[in-house]
Amino acid sequence: MEEQNEAPSNMSFLQHLEELRWRLVRSVAVILVMAVVIWCYQDWIMRNIFISMSKKDFVTFEFCCKYLNFMCVEEIPVDFQSTTVSGQFSYGLMMSFLGGVVVSFPYVFHQLWSFVKPGLKANEKKMVKGIVFYVSMLFFLGILFGYFVVTPMSVQFFGTYQITKEIKNNFTISSYMSMVLSTVFYTGLFFLLPVVAYITAKVGIISSGFLKKYRKHSIVVVLILAAVITPPDMISQIIVSIPILLLYEIGILVVVRVEKKRASQD
Repeated sequence: MEEQNEAPSNMSFLQHLEELRWRLVRSVAVILVMAVVIWCYQDWIMRNIFISMSKKDFVTFEFCCKYLNFMCVEEIPVDFQSTTVSGQFSYGLMMSFLGGVVVSFPYVFHQLWSFVKPGLKANEKKMVKGIVFYVSMLFFLGILFGYFVVTPMSVQFFGTYQITKEIKNNFTISSYMSMVLSTVFYTGLFFLLPVVAYITAKVGIISSGFLKKYRKHSIVVVLILAAVITPPDMISQIIVSIPILLLYEIGILVVVRVEKKRASQD
């Protein structure tokens, strides 16, 4: 018996379009509701979630200093400013909308998956059982990793780096929020690499031999991607590249496991 939230598999083309339209409408509605909630609390969120990264008592700095004797910062000498008339308003909107997307991700992915799932065969559905949970879990792990590890290290490095003490760091809110939001969000997306590897291995698109053969090429691609999504410096590129490369290796292990399971079944 089909789940009530899944689209019937015997619908016409126009009915499929109508089904997709309503699923997109519901997804956008949930995103907007979450964005409005975030907008109402934007002052608290900006001070305690984003600007707090520039303070020495941020949880990552305190933990690393206390237990790892690393990143023990006295104070990050950063002053924020907005140099355009609509700067603060624009980034308030961006923060609210992107936050709405992140919070609503499990629901949005569930809606899209419920539209695609009826078109799959029984064995294909079995292969990707629980995909909504695993994809959402990896995405939020990536968000947390980006927020508590990658971004604080970048903020600490750029905030304390000075060519000379005669030059002070007066960052615009646009450059600061661009780095934080892009780093956190893209890290969440990159954490989905093992899921992509699992699905493509299940349907026979890639193999562990293929991934191992092009490991060196993937390093180059990852460095290029890191250069695109991070500020133009080597440190931030390395910080972003390392977890992505680790995820690539995890993807290889996932594919190897899929191949072993397939071989045992054969």
